[in-house]
Amino acid sequence: MKKIAMIFAGQGSQATGMGKDFYDNSDLAREMFEEAGKRAGLKFEELIFAEHDLLNQTAYTQPAILLVQMIAYRLFKEKCPNIKAELFLGHSLGEFSALCASGAIDYVDAVELVHRRGQLMQDACSDIEAGMMVVMGLDDESVEKICSDAQSQGKKVWPANYNQDGQLVVAGMKSDLDSLEQTFKDAGAKRALLLNMSVASHCELLSPAQIPLKSLMQGMIEDSFEAPVISNVTTEGYATKNEAVELLTEQLIKPVKYKQSILAIADRVDIAIEFGNGATLKGLNKRIAPNLETYNVSDMKSLQEVIEKICN
Repeated sequence: MKKIAMIFAGQGSQATGMGKDFYDNSDLAREMFEEAGKRAGLKFEELIFAEHDLLNQTAYTQPAILLVQMIAYRLFKEKCPNIKAELFLGHSLGEFSALCASGAIDYVDAVELVHRRGQLMQDACSDIEAGMMVVMGLDDESVEKICSDAQSQGKKVWPANYNQDGQLVVAGMKSDLDSLEQTFKDAGAKRALLLNMSVASHCELLSPAQIPLKSLMQGMIEDSFEAPVISNVTTEGYATKNEAVELLTEQLIKPVKYKQSILAIADRVDIAIEFGNGATLKGLNKRIAPNLETYNVSDMKSLQEVIEKICN
């Protein structure tokens, strides 16, 4: 039996209409839309299927992504109940989906939790001009040194997402990020581009959100893990409520070590399956660990393809 990692992407993977194929063709998907909507006080059909700006606002992006990911995962498990994960892994928000898939939190609780998490993140950045910038074509050490030198000059910038070699996202004050664009390029970066985000994820600007998020998690997460979840902060697995609460509280202000996590698990699993819209992590995995076979479940067709490859 091949060892499988179940993986989940974070913000940036959302798109209008995601999950529509599941919704149109699955009673379970429609039921999950309804239950999640009641809990979060949101009309997910309107949020996800209609064209508007709400889907790109953090407080709404997070529950929408998690819901679609959990539908994809539940549909897979319904067809392949005997397939067990060796471990679960998510990128940023995706770590909450990984936690949910592991059985440590019910999906309706998880939808409410990340909706509140998104609100807390927006609140923490509401009175400041915060943002994020992707730096392409520069090694990690050079980006880290530029950030460190900038901090010594009083600027608020931090490495936030280690996605792959030559792609590191930094977070902080928009004006400080803007001021470093040319510095990154002078150091050899091919691009240094501000992202369309109003929050600065995974940096110290989100510290005001930590205590309220921790309190919310204490009341929702349980000691019930099917398999370990890989921490974005440490790249190591955890399988207890206390570890989950502490590490996901710390995750708010610490960088996502996705690249390092994939390298850490690449020799422990044979296959990774990405659940949810698109194939963001599949693309990253191909560049980080080419020998790690990665599939994605994003609609009914890809679900059936993965079932045929993995379950039969």
